Amino acid sequence: MSNDVKQGRPDEPIEIDLRQPGLAALWAWLWPGAGHLYQRRYAKGVLFMTCILSIYFFGLAMGAGRVVYASWTETDKRWQYFCQLGVGLPALPALVQARRVMGGKDPFFPKQKYMAPPHPVLPYGNDDLAKLHEEYHLYFELGTLFTMIAGLLNILAIYDAYAGPVMGAPDPKGNKPPPDSSRSSKE
Repeated sequence: MSNDVKQGRPDEPIEIDLRQPGLAALWAWLWPGAGHLYQRRYAKGVLFMTCILSIYFFGLAMGAGRVVYASWTETDKRWQYFCQLGVGLPALPALVQARRVMGGKDPFFPKQKYMAPPHPVLPYGNDDLAKLHEEYHLYFELGTLFTMIAGLLNILAIYDAYAGPVMGAPDPKGNKPPPDSSRSSKE
């Protein structure tokens, strides 16, 4: 057996068994990193799970659970929720809360109003959304931003679970890549 066979040739593409990519993408959306764990890419799965969920829950804690909510009313179109929904299951309680509040019922955990949309925004006056901004100041906006970033990062992780890592294909003719122009000519 030659050395090339044992170690693999550097110009050969690396093949990764993605198992069922559609199912892996679904798992990756439901819980960040779960799709990679399903594909037996454990290090990547744990890394995505730790990083994405840490960012998400840190942002959620900054706004005391109020920065993630679903609302699409005439006066409050919460487009940020579409980014936050990229995290999957951790963002889904907001849909349940929104349905309860819009149906005239009290949200679960009525004192904390965790992931519940604020009462409708009034044209003039101090409504719930204005109180949230007043109470949490910049933390409300930062918490929203952190949870949105976590959702968008998970979209990239979902793509990785579906399509695999992005790597350059080897040149079939065996040509070497052009020299890096950023290196100095003295090297």
